[in-house]
Amino acid sequence: MKPIVSIIMGSTSDLPIMEKAAQLLNELHVPFEMNALSAHRTPEAVEDFARNAQGRGIQVIIAAAGMAAHLPGVIAASTTVPVIGVPIKSTLEGMDALLAIVQMPPGIPVATVGINAAMNAAILAVQMLALSDEELAQKFTVYKENLKKKIEKANEELKEVKYEYKTN
Repeated sequence: MKPIVSIIMGSTSDLPIMEKAAQLLNELHVPFEMNALSAHRTPEAVEDFARNAQGRGIQVIIAAAGMAAHLPGVIAASTTVPVIGVPIKSTLEGMDALLAIVQMPPGIPVATVGINAAMNAAILAVQMLALSDEELAQKFTVYKENLKKKIEKANEELKEVKYEYKTN
């Protein structure tokens, strides 16, 4: 089994956040890899990874970073593979990471999800892959349908919650 999605994080301290992306990819049977690479501490390894990702079959990269958060942009500068950035809340409530990832120069886009929103990054990656994978598209449709059912069930359960002035 060869990975088609790569989850990269600046350090393993980001793993508790990024596990949500891994869990969704695993649930939908999307082969992925996970690595820790630092734009500042291992710049040569980051560049090597980015330059060789497509040749290894990687179709989408999810890159997480906090603070200065250069990792997603550095990767995007060296590959044509789509990069999804996940800003990690570490300082300044994650706003520093969000702005560092989203404010890329023309020609080097990084799709950016919300702070700590690894799950949304995985969903976006699946949506990209599903454009050319009918089986994955069907799995994702079921996933979305289950989200809808979960809310409908929660709404039914709310009917049982009683308050003196609650009218429904």
